[in-house]
Amino acid sequence: MSDLSATASPRDILARLVAFDTVSSKPNLPLIEWVAQWLAQSGIEAVIVPGPEAGKAGLYAHVGAIQDGGVLLSGHTDVVPAEGQAWATDPFVLTERDGRLFGRGTCDMKGFVALALWAMADAARGGLVRPLQIALTWDEEVGCLGAPDLILAMQAAGFPKASAAIIGEPSQMQVVTGHKGNLGYQIHARGYEVHSSLMHTGVSAVMESARVINWAHARNRENAQHTPSGTAGLFEPPWTTLHCGVIRGGTAENITALDCDFGFDFRFVPGDDIPGWKRRLQDEIDRIGAEMAAVRPGTGFEMTQVFWVPPLEPEPGGGAAEALARRLTGDNGTHVVAYATEGGQFQEAGYSAVICGPGNIAQAHQPDEYLSLDQLDKGWCFMRTLLDELRA
Repeated sequence: MSDLSATASPRDILARLVAFDTVSSKPNLPLIEWVAQWLAQSGIEAVIVPGPEAGKAGLYAHVGAIQDGGVLLSGHTDVVPAEGQAWATDPFVLTERDGRLFGRGTCDMKGFVALALWAMADAARGGLVRPLQIALTWDEEVGCLGAPDLILAMQAAGFPKASAAIIGEPSQMQVVTGHKGNLGYQIHARGYEVHSSLMHTGVSAVMESARVINWAHARNRENAQHTPSGTAGLFEPPWTTLHCGVIRGGTAENITALDCDFGFDFRFVPGDDIPGWKRRLQDEIDRIGAEMAAVRPGTGFEMTQVFWVPPLEPEPGGGAAEALARRLTGDNGTHVVAYATEGGQFQEAGYSAVICGPGNIAQAHQPDEYLSLDQLDKGWCFMRTLLDELRA
């Protein structure tokens, strides 16, 4: 039995969700099990999907006739760390101050999850002509790792396919129809140690890695010179970017580095040649690696893909999800975002998808993260209007 009434308000649900410490490095299963118990009070049977790592899981559920054509509300349950940030309040206790609800995940994106749960419970009270669904994922914050497995589980179970998927990342309740894709690698360089006075006889893993990073710098400069076309021109910046954020290697200043590890990622504008970029990176890795091996056999690079999040592309003619979200919000503007979301993964799986949720991404991941009461109210209005449409 859940510790919260089935008729609880979105704010009360949000307070309960924030109390779960679901930082991505920790289990989210307690939150998922609580959600399943809370939904069960309304007669909703949720299916829990275990993740590949112990303590990680997702969930999906359905209200209404067992048929395709409904609306899917989707959100992630993990949050970024609060440790090391200067919080004025306990990040895992929902705290109201000056019209804002503070707490880790309030904005990104437990506020939307609370609203979606409220809508599911209200939908279970009857009257639906079209079904309503919810899907909750894990490990979004570390590369959108959970959504593909959850979608595959839904498909394998014959879960009815919604005609529209609303992914509730913070967009200030604006209808976001496009975002960049994100492809990430972990790259390991293996060098050969010698005294740095004889560096020509060794191979520095650090310096050879820097050549790959310099190659990325050059590509960024080239990309910035191109005139964007189509959807790409809506983004800031309106080009594909290449980035290295963390690099570690070497043992001493006077020794050529034996090992070096660095992360490398692309952020693709929709419509860019993603396979082409993958080949170009691999070709550069192979070229530099061959030069390393010519000095010392056995040196070179190993590259492992760690995440892939496809771009969300505006759908021809708008698409069912965009049309629905525009009717519900009255927003007719054109909005895209540079960050990646699970929306691209749902779209890749054949769903019509948009991003629309309460909160401002500028508050996400920050100390004293908050969701304004005004944004929570706008999200609640969105859900009530959605239910009216599903019952019409």
